Amino acid sequence: MKSWDTVTIVGVGLIGGSVGLALRKRGLARNVVGVGRNQSKLRKAQRQGAITAATQDVEHGVSDADVVVICTPVESIGPFAERAARACPAGSLVTDAGSTKSNIVASVRPKWPREVGFVGSHPLAGSEKSGCEHGQANLFEDRVTVVTPTAKTSEKHLKKAVQFWNSLGSVVIQMSPKQHDQAIAMTSHLPHVVASILAASAGKDHLPLAASGWLDTTRIASGNVDLWKQILTDNQPQVLKAIDKFEKTLHSFRRALQSGRRQTVARILAKGKENRDSLGN
Repeated sequence: MKSWDTVTIVGVGLIGGSVGLALRKRGLARNVVGVGRNQSKLRKAQRQGAITAATQDVEHGVSDADVVVICTPVESIGPFAERAARACPAGSLVTDAGSTKSNIVASVRPKWPREVGFVGSHPLAGSEKSGCEHGQANLFEDRVTVVTPTAKTSEKHLKKAVQFWNSLGSVVIQMSPKQHDQAIAMTSHLPHVVASILAASAGKDHLPLAASGWLDTTRIASGNVDLWKQILTDNQPQVLKAIDKFEKTLHSFRRALQSGRRQTVARILAKGKENRDSLGN
């Protein structure tokens, strides 16, 4: 597997911490530098073994980096990526782990130095928990990571991004930023909206009767509210389209149930079962 002298992680939370743990467990980087605003959290990440060095200065942290991974909330990925690109060595790769891509990729294009590569990425891994203490060295193993090259992405930097995520155990697929945002709105962003609204709709008198079905369905509603506010706002057009499609199917189901059309009820339930069962896990 490809290895690097120095990898810098900006934002050492659940995803960033897992990147660091995976790099160190697999012996893929001699130095793993963590960049963050909170010194105590950086010290915790260092004690945990996710990083070998820490700094609160982005420019200093990326000064020797072969690869920079931005793992911050989506609103700050573009600005951090631009700062990293101006300070890291020529030939370096800057990538990210944000769950939206179109706006991030578009925001870095105008000011990007030619000698540094940027490839948008999104590892489809994580949980409703946050913080480096929940990081796992095997978080990316056999999980999909989407990389989103554009017409301006060089083959050299695209190959480097694919190698990086492959080396952590990910299965890498490529699609455009727009294709990514359309698909992820349906498979990630809409489920969070539905889980949150379902959880918010329950009265306190209902909660003592919440069993595994409700708990499993609403688990992701426990995700960080500010983080999800940013994600849903950033991908608003595609999230609204996903909501429209969901509302259409829900309305069809409601009309069928209300009018006693049992075959239609069964057909919609069967389609849901078919799609879920096809994933095999």
